[in-house]
Amino acid sequence: MDIKREIENMARSAKLASPAMANLSSTSKNEALLAMAEAIEEKAEDIKSKNRTDLKEAKEASLTPALIDRLTLNDKRISAMAKGLREIAELPDPIGEVIEEKVRPNGLKIKKIRVPLGVIAIIYESRPNVTCDAAGLCFKAGNAVILRGGSEAINSNKIIAKVLQEAAYSSGIPQGAIQFVETTEREAVFHLIKMDEFIDVVIPRGGEEMIRNIRANATVPVISHGKGVCHTYVDRDADLGMAEKICFNAKVQRPGVCNAMETLLVHKDIVGEFLPGMIKKFEEAKVEIRGDEKTKSIVPHIKNASEEDWSTEYLDLILSVKVVDSLSEAIDHINRYGTMHSEAIVTRDEDAARRFLNEVDASSVFWNASTRFTDGGEFGMGAEIGISTQKLHARGPMGVRELTSAKFLIFGNGQIRE
Repeated sequence: MDIKREIENMARSAKLASPAMANLSSTSKNEALLAMAEAIEEKAEDIKSKNRTDLKEAKEASLTPALIDRLTLNDKRISAMAKGLREIAELPDPIGEVIEEKVRPNGLKIKKIRVPLGVIAIIYESRPNVTCDAAGLCFKAGNAVILRGGSEAINSNKIIAKVLQEAAYSSGIPQGAIQFVETTEREAVFHLIKMDEFIDVVIPRGGEEMIRNIRANATVPVISHGKGVCHTYVDRDADLGMAEKICFNAKVQRPGVCNAMETLLVHKDIVGEFLPGMIKKFEEAKVEIRGDEKTKSIVPHIKNASEEDWSTEYLDLILSVKVVDSLSEAIDHINRYGTMHSEAIVTRDEDAARRFLNEVDASSVFWNASTRFTDGGEFGMGAEIGISTQKLHARGPMGVRELTSAKFLIFGNGQIRE
């Protein structure tokens, strides 16, 4: 069978499953999610075995340590996958929720409710846990889902998808509701994003080039997860002990993810007191520092930051540092080079913080906290489908509610329009 026909059959099957998925009871969905979680734990050794194959190939292909970290599944991460499914089961079911209700002067009763989006295609790279998170979230919101993971995680993704499918279908879930594209050929993505007859939304998660290509070529509507050039601005009125902890966490705790800090901005009035110790701590953690001229005047041995550095998502132990003269300069720099993902200010000045929160254009803006908290789980949404950096249809971490649309129900008693 050719790839186009294979993808079309999957999309058609998902579309056929979609009405039944939309009308599943909360109890049915939750029981299936719990069965999926249990199956993930029971098959942990099989999953780790397939993951070791992917890791071996990744090392042979000389992938970066950060990418290998994203690819790795261990007992803790597999347990987290199962936990995520159980947390999704505990979330309120958004389907049928009344968003708005009113009665018009002519007596028409109008009710706006949440409904599933329908069929969602998720295209993602590197992290195989996305297979589990995406399936669970789409499922809870009453959607059918088609999963297409990256070639670097193909063995891990296939086994996870198989485990989820078997558990879901054994629980009475419609066949075709959870599907995985097993071919690693790029042609599959090309056909998938053009199946607008069957697929309602495409959500890509991965590198900037992949997302740009999908947005340029898709005929299916796209909700994109953009790159994360995230900043932390240390204001002149910051608690420097707090600032040091926040900045270190934002960069070092897990550098290969989209909500890690890539640029540190520091107010000129505190650079002498703050930067030498901060940079020393970063360097002890093997972080490569690239600074502007003002930063180098304080810490001369670091590398020069280029214009390109300010817009680079390193996903690695590399950090750009810039000294700014004012809050205004910090905000201007972020709005110019940021990617509308996650930005933070550290300060004791409430007026400065409020201005930063209001004027920085990003999906998540923090005051005295690490950007690493931009995450569906940390926001109490359960697992996340991704972090949207656009403004339609969703923005920021996307949980169950963000995977729904709306429907108007109108109740009359014979009204006609004059």
